[in-house]
Amino acid sequence: MLRTIIIEDEEQKRFTLRQMLTELRPDVQIVGEAAAVSSAKQLIIKTNPDLVFLDIQLPDGTGFDLLEQLGTINFKIIFITAFSEYAVKAFKFSAVDYILKPVSATELMDAIDKVVQMLIAEYNLKLNTLLDNHRSSATEEKRILLKTIDKIHVIKLKDIIRCESDASYCHLFLSDGQKITASKPLKEFAGLFNDYGFFRVHKSHLVNINLVKRFDRSEGGYVIMESGEKVPVSSYKREELIEFLETL
Repeated sequence: MLRTIIIEDEEQKRFTLRQMLTELRPDVQIVGEAAAVSSAKQLIIKTNPDLVFLDIQLPDGTGFDLLEQLGTINFKIIFITAFSEYAVKAFKFSAVDYILKPVSATELMDAIDKVVQMLIAEYNLKLNTLLDNHRSSATEEKRILLKTIDKIHVIKLKDIIRCESDASYCHLFLSDGQKITASKPLKEFAGLFNDYGFFRVHKSHLVNINLVKRFDRSEGGYVIMESGEKVPVSSYKREELIEFLETL
């Protein structure tokens, strides 16, 4: 049985989630509920849960405040959040599971299945990446977690020189010479990185503007990276790129 607690400030939402869990997940045993950071902290210490459903916004703080106060996290978490682009990006950077309000049965089941199957070491790596990103407001300190066939990589955004599309895969080229292949399309990385100094210069190429050495108009147009790599720029992106570079 998964000893589970629900931390959500709205009573009706706690009731709805409790009912869904009771009907859909016989392996979940709800051992407590809380509506604020202060009461949630005491409840977690008292019950020692396996799984926590954690709302981000609480009356006396945030779910992140709660985790910082607890220190050691020896349980798994499924975050619950109202939609915001910033919040969703934060979870995607760390690959930590979350569900959006209003909670759907399908998303709930999928999130539980994924978190239950995950090894605690992998889960803690994801959670630590999320918390580190939350603590740091500096773009250069932001990290993204990427899984490949045999490894889990935690990479600083500032170390990503460029990304290159390869059908439904994407190659990330790093400043230390590494090449990491992720099973996600380039457009997903373009969406994640668009607020952090990356520019899609071509349908197949995304570059870290901070690591661009110059824009070369010859041969149709290229950006030359500090690493010496030459990346083509689409004709319809040239003017936009020039304008972007002039703002730096």
